[in-house]
Amino acid sequence: MDKHHDHKGAKVERKLHLSWSFVNELGALTGLVLICIIISLLTPRFLLPSNLINILVQISVIATIAVGMTFVILTGGIDLSVGSIVALGGLVLGILMIDHHLPVWAAVILVLLMGTAIGCLNGFLITRLTLPPFIVTLGMMSIVRGAAYSITGGQPMYTFPEEFLTIAQGHVFSIPIPIIIMVVVYGIAYYLLRYTKLGRYSYSIGGSESASILSGINVKAYKTAVYGILGFLCAVSASLLTARLDSAVPVAGDGYELDAIAAVVIGGTSMMGGEGKITGTLIGALIMGVVSNGLNLLTVPSGNQRMIKGAIIIIAVLIDVLRKRK
Repeated sequence: MDKHHDHKGAKVERKLHLSWSFVNELGALTGLVLICIIISLLTPRFLLPSNLINILVQISVIATIAVGMTFVILTGGIDLSVGSIVALGGLVLGILMIDHHLPVWAAVILVLLMGTAIGCLNGFLITRLTLPPFIVTLGMMSIVRGAAYSITGGQPMYTFPEEFLTIAQGHVFSIPIPIIIMVVVYGIAYYLLRYTKLGRYSYSIGGSESASILSGINVKAYKTAVYGILGFLCAVSASLLTARLDSAVPVAGDGYELDAIAAVVIGGTSMMGGEGKITGTLIGALIMGVVSNGLNLLTVPSGNQRMIKGAIIIIAVLIDVLRKRK
């Protein structure tokens, strides 16, 4: 009888979690629609097709990072080093392609491996040495950013090969390639979270790490894996950003960690772990992109824009905390 009740209780709890996820996603989508309406009333240029495409291209970098951040936050972690990895990745691409004339495909693969290695190193330090994710990734943020300044002496790099620029400036059937890459990344992430052990275990670890260990889940391996995924996607974003701007600078990616976390939290993923959906993260990234674009069209100073984004993050976390208490 007790087993029957436990099984029934688990099913009810799962249904409640799914219901909350749906409510969060619906709320974020409603917020996105309202923000679009308000901005379109303030500036008619917002609804121009060219501007809407521009928004999707611009968010492709942050939205891609936010996918990896979703995996990490689902497990109850956090990563503050993502912006620094983007900066270092762009400069390493420049060194490999411009200075050493390495083929584009080889340079991109090496940077993808580098990003994955940094992410796995974060995961290793967190899981094997039982260090807090905030402290580890904060330290890694400084180390990697310092490396970005050191390898080029603080100098930017320009004039990348034409075939590399196609990654961000090319089109397939009139659709910009960054948008296609972003859609593919979200499609793969959706599949992983919904149909694979990695997805199931990410939710389980974030819900209760101790219970996951008792269930026989290799928590250390899976937590290291999600940080590796995030590092890999940071390298993908570094390639997109560098190709779009045709330049790499040590200050690239500044503040990207906050934008990525904001996209994840606004999309309904709990900062406490164990709850969230990748579709919600996409909506959250769209909200951040629309807000940034609208503020630029309205010529709001950059300092005020950062304040507004910070307020959005606090409000999103506050809503999550209040919902958890309820």
